[in-house]
Amino acid sequence: MPNSRQPGSGPPDAHPPHGSPELTVTRPLPAGSTVSEHRHEAHQIVYAGRGVLAVTTAAGTWVAPATRALWIPAGTGHRHRAYGPTVLHTVGLPLGHNPLGLTRPAVLAVGPLLRELLIAYSCPGTEGTPEGRRMLAVLLDRLRRAPERPLHLPVPRDPRLAAVAALLDADPADGRTLGDLGRAAGAGERTLSRLCREELGMTFPQWRTQLRLHHALRLLAEDVPVTAVAHRCGWASASAFIDVFRRTFGHTPAAHHR
Repeated sequence: MPNSRQPGSGPPDAHPPHGSPELTVTRPLPAGSTVSEHRHEAHQIVYAGRGVLAVTTAAGTWVAPATRALWIPAGTGHRHRAYGPTVLHTVGLPLGHNPLGLTRPAVLAVGPLLRELLIAYSCPGTEGTPEGRRMLAVLLDRLRRAPERPLHLPVPRDPRLAAVAALLDADPADGRTLGDLGRAAGAGERTLSRLCREELGMTFPQWRTQLRLHHALRLLAEDVPVTAVAHRCGWASASAFIDVFRRTFGHTPAAHHR
């Protein structure tokens, strides 16, 4: 789960703090750059045509490779971080345009046509033109058919569960059981299992898999070899990692690299 940049460290913000970037825009983001927390009065679709983008809100983190887009509802405070050289495409939608009826952030599947629409519509000078209005109508139609994908990494609120999450975020390859991690965090396994279901909406193994996939996407964006990604993220073998990755994203890590 990415944290906002500390003053004096890492790449500079791609946008000044407390600002509100343009709603519909194409913007290159250097690897490791961030967009400080902001919110919009309209809905926004965020898509990385290249690289991997993480979007963090108070509820958790969403990660989007090139086969996914992020839906950010109006009024949602959020910040971005780029992993690998990233090209950011954003599309702003008025409050009356909510094709999926979603009031929370979500990750959506992006097929070839929707991808090209997001890239073309976010080009400078397109929005508001007759061509742009026709393009937007098709884009909204494709969004209505875009299935949601569970790539959300929720943030635990309870300090005991948060301590366990911090241990795994620091080292996703940590293979300790929930009971062992609980002892390090001062909580019992049954208590932590209950908190996972109540606060995260998933079991501990499901949450740990989400965490590992988030880390894997970031490492792949930084051109780390697939075998190294598998071991650094906690899979016993590269083949086990490839199987989980393919079932989640519909393609192999090697295809993701390309």
